[in-house]
Amino acid sequence: MRIMTLPCDGIGPEIMTETLKVVAAANRKYDLGLTFQEEEVGFTSLKKYGTTLRQDVLDRARTEFDGIILGTQSHMDYPPVAEGGRNVSGGFRVGLDLYANVRPARSRPSIPNKAPGMDLVIMREATEGFYPDRNMFKGVGEMMPDPDMALSVRKITRHSSMRICRQAFTLAMKRNKKVAAIHKANSFLMTDGLFLECFRAVAADFPEVQTEELIVDAFAALLVRKPETYDVVVATNFYGDILSDLASELSGSLGLAGSINANAETGLCCAQAQHGSAPDIQGQNVANPTSLILSAAMMLSWLGEQRGIQKLQDAGAAIDRAVDKVVDDPTRRTRDLGGQVNTDQFGSFVAEAVAVG
Repeated sequence: MRIMTLPCDGIGPEIMTETLKVVAAANRKYDLGLTFQEEEVGFTSLKKYGTTLRQDVLDRARTEFDGIILGTQSHMDYPPVAEGGRNVSGGFRVGLDLYANVRPARSRPSIPNKAPGMDLVIMREATEGFYPDRNMFKGVGEMMPDPDMALSVRKITRHSSMRICRQAFTLAMKRNKKVAAIHKANSFLMTDGLFLECFRAVAADFPEVQTEELIVDAFAALLVRKPETYDVVVATNFYGDILSDLASELSGSLGLAGSINANAETGLCCAQAQHGSAPDIQGQNVANPTSLILSAAMMLSWLGEQRGIQKLQDAGAAIDRAVDKVVDDPTRRTRDLGGQVNTDQFGSFVAEAVAVG
C-alpha cells in the first residue's frame, strides 16, 4: 500500500517525522507492506510552484495512493487564492470528496481533564456548509457588495447530509448505538431543516439506534455538563468543527485528538491532526505529535475495515495502545502536558512501545 505524506507548514514537518517513525514501527511489526512518498504543499510548494496546492498532487493522491497523511497548514498566512494561497485541507476534502471528518474525543484518567467519562466521536460533514471555499461551483461563497457589507452563503444538500448521517449510524452500530444530531433548525429553518429531514430518513433504516436532536448551543452546554452521555454525534461542517475542538479540549487536550477525512464509497482516507500549525514553536522540537500519530492510526484502522485487512486494524489499535502507554507516564509527556520530553523523544517512545507490543 502506498501512503502520500505532506508535511506542510509550521510544526508539520516535525510531527510528520515522528508520526512516520511510529507508523514505520507498525509497518515492520505487522508486515503491512507500506511505502511512503513525500509531496510538497503549503509554503514550500508556494515558493517553488506558485501555489500551496498543485492539482497534480490531488490527482495523484486520488489515483496512485491508498492513504494520505497531511501535516498542519498556516492557512491564515497564505496569500489570496488568486495569488496561489489555496487552502490545502479544504482542497483535499473537496477535491477528493472526503466528506466524513471523523473526530473522536476520549478522556484518559491519567491526563487532567474537564470531562470525566467522555468517549464520543463527532462525525462532521466536510465538503459544504458555511465554508466559502467549498460551497460554490465557481467563485467563493463570500462577497462584499460595498465596503461596509459582507455576505456569506451556506450550502446544505440532501446528498451530503444523507451520506454523513449514514456514516454516523453505521459507526454507532459498532459502538453504543446512540446518535445525536446537532442543528439550529429553530433559526435556520431550511438548511438545518433539510439536514434534520435527512437524519430522520436515515434513522428509519437503523431502528436499533437511539436518536436525539439537539440545538447546537444547548449541546455545547450539555457537552460540558454531562459529556459521558454521548456516543456518536453528527453535524454539518461549521458546527462539527467548533464542537469537535471543544470536545477534545474538554477531554484533555486538542493535542491528543486524532482525525481522519474519508470517503467510504471511494475508499480514500486522509489522516490529519485536529490542531493548527503553531508557527510560534516551529523548529524548536517541543511540539506534541500525538494528534497526527493517532490520526495515522485511525487511517490504518479505517483502511483495514474498508478492505477487510485485519493486520491494518491491528496496527492501528497497537498505535493507540502505545500512545496511551506513553502519555500515562508523566515522565514521558511533552511540555504541553506538563512534561519535559521533546518531540523526537516522544516519537521514539511511542515507536518503541509499538515494537514491544
